[in-house]
Amino acid sequence: MTDDAHSHPSAAHAMSRLIEIMAKLRDPETGCAWDVAQDFSTIAPYTIEEAYEVADAIQREEMNELKEELGDLLFQVVFHSQMAKEVGAFEIADVVDAINAKMIRRHPHVFGNEDTRTADQQVAAWEVIKAQERAGKDKSNGPSSALDGVALALPSLLRAEKLQKRAARVGFDWTEADPIFDKLTEETDEVREAIETGDPDKIEDELGDLLFVAANLSRRLNVDPEQALRRANAKFERRFRAMEALADEAGQDFATLDIDAQEALWQRVKHQERVRQD
Repeated sequence: MTDDAHSHPSAAHAMSRLIEIMAKLRDPETGCAWDVAQDFSTIAPYTIEEAYEVADAIQREEMNELKEELGDLLFQVVFHSQMAKEVGAFEIADVVDAINAKMIRRHPHVFGNEDTRTADQQVAAWEVIKAQERAGKDKSNGPSSALDGVALALPSLLRAEKLQKRAARVGFDWTEADPIFDKLTEETDEVREAIETGDPDKIEDELGDLLFVAANLSRRLNVDPEQALRRANAKFERRFRAMEALADEAGQDFATLDIDAQEALWQRVKHQERVRQD
């Protein structure tokens, strides 16, 4: 037996310990007052935040941070499961059993008798299986739609991409990028017209249309719009901090500079980046 085997608890033991900790935190008499006061709706924002922190650690290739952030995300799953157990809905074992069954069902080429698939074939088969699963669910909320199952709680940009992908599966899609550029121009003109009306609702509506088309262009170009925007955010933050540093080196308060002076610093930072890249 290796040293690692001695120093690391089994996954089952570690998971059992986490479940015990969560139950103790939620104990109405001896638990943590904050944890006891929470419900599904108050914890949901933390769950989303932890998922983003996992993605951030991955993007920065910080493995130690990733380990910690994955733990935080796992704790969210256990937290929701404990609350569900308290109201008699389900518990953590049911959550694990459900995902086990789903993965086996969606991979018949691995766990069943079907032939081995290529990655592209698996993606296509996966979508067929998911469509069958959606079709088998309760339709009490209305007739089925190609858009069923796209979660409302997703970030809006990501949800736009997923809605467009669903629509594309039934043929409602541009076949090339050029018409989308035309649509972007059209939507930009409509934003200008909305601004002229001064109607905040109209402006918001048209800006939303413009962003929706931009997401469609990203998808058509095989670019993840969330990733593209994260990259743009990181670039803006990097350049803005560099501007502040240049102003500080010159003994200036960046916030007191006029827009022309700030723009000059912006162009200087961009030039420095190009020089470094060359």
